[in-house]
Amino acid sequence: MIDARQCWEAVRQRDRSFDGIFYVGVLTTGVFCKPSCPARRPLRQNVRFYATAKAAERDGLRACLRCRPLEVASENNAQPARIHELCRYIETHAAEPLTLEHLAQHAGLSRFHLQRTFKAVVGLSPKQYLEACRMESLKAALKQSGGVTEAVYEAGFGSSSRVYERADSRLGMTPQQYRQGGRGRHAPLAITYATVESPFGLLMMAATDRGLCFIQFGESAGALLDRLRKEYPQAQLEPMGTPASPAFRQWVDALNRYLAHQQPDLNLPVDVRATAFQMRVWNYLRSIPSGDTRSYGEVAAAIGNPSATRAVARACATNPVPLAIPCHRVIRGSGDLGGYRFGAERKRELLEMEEK
Repeated sequence: MIDARQCWEAVRQRDRSFDGIFYVGVLTTGVFCKPSCPARRPLRQNVRFYATAKAAERDGLRACLRCRPLEVASENNAQPARIHELCRYIETHAAEPLTLEHLAQHAGLSRFHLQRTFKAVVGLSPKQYLEACRMESLKAALKQSGGVTEAVYEAGFGSSSRVYERADSRLGMTPQQYRQGGRGRHAPLAITYATVESPFGLLMMAATDRGLCFIQFGESAGALLDRLRKEYPQAQLEPMGTPASPAFRQWVDALNRYLAHQQPDLNLPVDVRATAFQMRVWNYLRSIPSGDTRSYGEVAAAIGNPSATRAVARACATNPVPLAIPCHRVIRGSGDLGGYRFGAERKRELLEMEEK
């Protein structure tokens, strides 16, 4: 995933360490550059960031003749591949005590360069990615082990207190609540939901106090509520009332504006459980600009697993918050729309709306 704020800061600083990691498209001049390009800095609203030079070329941009970004790309092609290989190493050694020094040595990079390059390529720091892998192991262990403490240590965490510090944002609940399907010792997990009539059909969205956890199209409010109950069987489900949580009401308003074609994207917080692989796919999907599409193969290549096309398709199909994580922007390499759990016609209409 491309972190736009970090990319813009690299452009402002003309930071050479990001050359080859991403490319800067200047829409007013029709060129794409490396971040350290010495040309006059464009205005932020005229800039778009790309993970690859090919993606910039697909948008009709040509390589800058001053900084020659294609030459930089050929010199730095090995760097993203090195980071993706490091991701696979972290995934298979997550239960071990991996330090930044150890990971930098394994990747053949300095600590500083690893930190910045990893974040630019993956969208997370090495520490965040390691914790995501351990949390994935923890979720499996919570369902199989004799208790929470045993599961915590099996997953590679050094202490249970550290897990509880992180678990709310990674699991959407404490480890004990997750183990019990959303039921806590003192109170169940609270989820607020609302049903929205949209140009694309009836839609239900639901959220914890941390972000959206459920977005689905359906035929009736009752059927949608049944799906939500099945997903969170022990949670306390609360319809949006008056007054509602200010944050949730803002998220509902943002969804309505997006579906009414009054804003191009849904840049909303999400609170979803994900494997490390799903996180990489979903982070990348959120970086695809409104009006653009990528093939399943392009997504797989962008996250460093070019042979994982089918796994990318599964990650799209299991996305619990479509629209917020725009899986409808992924199509087949042939140009066909491909599958969509809410129907190919709805997918076509969403893409047409965004293209306009």
